Amino acid sequence: MSFTSTASLVDVELNSGAPPRVRAETTGDAPAWAAAHRNALRAVVAEHGSVLVRGLGLRDAAGTGAVFSELATGLMTEQEAFAPRQAYSHGLYSSSKWPPNQPMCMHHELSYTLEFPGLMMFACLSAPTDGGATAVADSPAVLDALPTELTDRFEREGWLLTRSYNDEIGASIAEAFGTDDRGAVERYCRDNAIAFEWQPDGGLRTRQRRSAVVRHPVTGRRCWFNQIAFLNEWTMTPEVHEYLVDVYGADGLPFNTRFGNGDPIGEDVVQLLNSVYEANTAREPWQAGDLMLVDNVRTAHSREPFGGPREVLVAMAEPVRLADCSPTVEVTTR
Repeated sequence: MSFTSTASLVDVELNSGAPPRVRAETTGDAPAWAAAHRNALRAVVAEHGSVLVRGLGLRDAAGTGAVFSELATGLMTEQEAFAPRQAYSHGLYSSSKWPPNQPMCMHHELSYTLEFPGLMMFACLSAPTDGGATAVADSPAVLDALPTELTDRFEREGWLLTRSYNDEIGASIAEAFGTDDRGAVERYCRDNAIAFEWQPDGGLRTRQRRSAVVRHPVTGRRCWFNQIAFLNEWTMTPEVHEYLVDVYGADGLPFNTRFGNGDPIGEDVVQLLNSVYEANTAREPWQAGDLMLVDNVRTAHSREPFGGPREVLVAMAEPVRLADCSPTVEVTTR
């Protein structure tokens, strides 16, 4: 265990295998403490990629929203969500609705969009009885640990995300695009380099090609930045995969990822990606009242399976344009 001082305002506890941690000494006014320590906490995130703040005593959506607003400017409205959320107020959301027994593997939030959050903020109002950590992984370290021939291919080709929207699994058309008006959805897709095709039953299939490796907009460091593993069919458990293929067909899965040229990504590649993530994972069990800040470009995050009630609120902030991160492939829909 070691401690470092950042901006001379907070002591940062560093433990191997855990995210940096700061203990808040408050008198019950969490927004005031957040305002006073904003620069120091943001400096910790800039240095380490994430920070867990313990002792704020966050208990409800209103107080959490006030803290988030003190820590960041420009809370974002989510677009192209992969799973539904509850919106509490502008920019303040529940965690994505995902089966508790299924992991949400390491990913960078909205890394398939043309504008994504630079900062993720999480607040735990109710901690699960078992599991459920929001774990983190350093994306430059992950990139360095992956085989060069694999990352070189992804740098050349990028990655392809395919989605088939339905009203049963994942976000619906209205939840993802903020509307179910066909004209508005089509305009959004054209404006954001997303190929689309309406299905006879009213469903929608989309395809978008993005860079798998980007440079951090501030530091210029190369980062493994994508959702290749998380949204790939081979990350699903065999039973879930078999069920979805049986119901929707191999080409109609709610989401899947491919190499940028359209080639399938093998199960062995997905297992390799997830094993490298695991080797670089830092985790700390949630306690009620905790806050976590994550640099969304430098640091991937996950949600581990859990038991018991778990309430974690989320906000996305500090929007970053893909064009400002030195993408390695042209934005196309092929």
